[in-house]
Amino acid sequence: MMTQGELGFKYEEDKSKSGMTGVGGIGLYLDLASRSGLVRSIEGNVQARSGGQGWTDAEVVLSVVLLNLVGGDSVEDLQRLEADEGLCALLSKSLSHGLSRKGRRQMKGRWRKAKKRSVPSSSSVFRYLAYFHDEEEERRRVEGKATIVHPSETLKGLRRVCRDFIGFVQENRKEVVATLDMDATVVETEKHDALWCYKGYRAYQPLNVYWAEQDLVVHTEFRDGNVPAGFEQKRILEETLGQVPRSVQRVRMRSDSAGYQHELLKYCDEEGNKWCGRIEFTVSCRVSREFKLAVSEVDEGEWKALLKTDRWGNCYDSGREYAEVCFVPNEVSCKKRGCEYRYLAIRERIHEQLCFEGMECGKLEESVPTMSMKGDKYKVFGIVTNMDWDAQELIGWHYKRCGKSEQAHSVMKEDLAGGRFPSGDFGENAAWWWMMILAFNLNAAMKSLVLGGNWVSRRMKAIRFSLIYVAGRVIAGARQLRIKLSGGRSSYEWMIWLRAKILLLAPGPSG
Repeated sequence: MMTQGELGFKYEEDKSKSGMTGVGGIGLYLDLASRSGLVRSIEGNVQARSGGQGWTDAEVVLSVVLLNLVGGDSVEDLQRLEADEGLCALLSKSLSHGLSRKGRRQMKGRWRKAKKRSVPSSSSVFRYLAYFHDEEEERRRVEGKATIVHPSETLKGLRRVCRDFIGFVQENRKEVVATLDMDATVVETEKHDALWCYKGYRAYQPLNVYWAEQDLVVHTEFRDGNVPAGFEQKRILEETLGQVPRSVQRVRMRSDSAGYQHELLKYCDEEGNKWCGRIEFTVSCRVSREFKLAVSEVDEGEWKALLKTDRWGNCYDSGREYAEVCFVPNEVSCKKRGCEYRYLAIRERIHEQLCFEGMECGKLEESVPTMSMKGDKYKVFGIVTNMDWDAQELIGWHYKRCGKSEQAHSVMKEDLAGGRFPSGDFGENAAWWWMMILAFNLNAAMKSLVLGGNWVSRRMKAIRFSLIYVAGRVIAGARQLRIKLSGGRSSYEWMIWLRAKILLLAPGPSG
């Protein structure tokens, strides 16, 4: 027999209908999706498919969600899911769970011929994504003009699915405070119809709102690359409040300088214009010439060392200083009912850094605001807030936004399929992005509600390696599926324990 390779083993094709799966742990996600009511929420809210024929909304959307979780990043990767017989059996079981006999007959009746696949083909998914494309609306997209493409009703349906799932998580892990981090992320693409972003390449720039306490993306708006991050942020915040469960008692908002809009700040500060009352906020303010002038008037004795705390709880000097600044922007001072907010300045001496980094002073001034004080040159940053916290605590809390929301963006674009788009059509890519958000939130709920402990901070790489990529054999019999795991006794006991935790969760609003 011909030698296959260097080492003494050989590959052989398994021609039996073995039901093997390389992702035995994905059953836990299907358990959680069922318990949360995610499948029924998709069917009730999206309704992109009409006529009662072919793949259902739940079959397509859930297949794309699973694709994200197992590591696929393109529509063509669905073929790999279809080749996994065990996964296909689990997916079919989860989609029919809870259906009456009549409902199962209706599912079967959607096909003129016997259904041979469990996962939609790539061509079927492309046709499905086309339902989210609005040709007339997307003609408004032009180079050089920031335009928001209004979402179709089907796309709004995915937002409602997200709202239902957030309600399920909040019901099972109540948080009285919702800290909303508003931040846009640039996603580079080679799609010819994508518009140029401020970084000089074709891109999309979704604006996301992240709930820090729950590790969930509450809302997202898919945008062209040429749309500024701060464009219509007040409207996005209003829409986000419609996604936040009313069991939340206090809402806070953090943003970078894109959120430094007096219309937005005033909306947050007012008490009776929204269900949650006054929203406490911290926003990075623009370091304008007037702000620099106010900073220069701060007495040198008023600057205090800004401390940082490491993961062991030890405090140390960060090399930065902060001070309260008496500053009223021109936009507010000229209005009779202008709001007065609290401004903080943070400065960092840079003359020692220049020698270390080898950066010319002129180039540094182009990238960050700088100013001279008492013969030294400093990088200067500003924060505006309506909160009365101690300044040290407030600045540390504001900077947490950078780590959490930026890590979420990294997960979306690198760990999940948000960094690669399936189409040149804007609406189809917006739907793809929303389905990725559903996968992000499903995994976040798995970590917080089921896995717990140090799993909450782990990335998808660790989750896939330890939980999802568990080999097993799916066996059908007596109207029930059995999964024989190959990970040994410890793996089996862990899976049983996790499934029991999911079963104890309060069911979702659509469950």
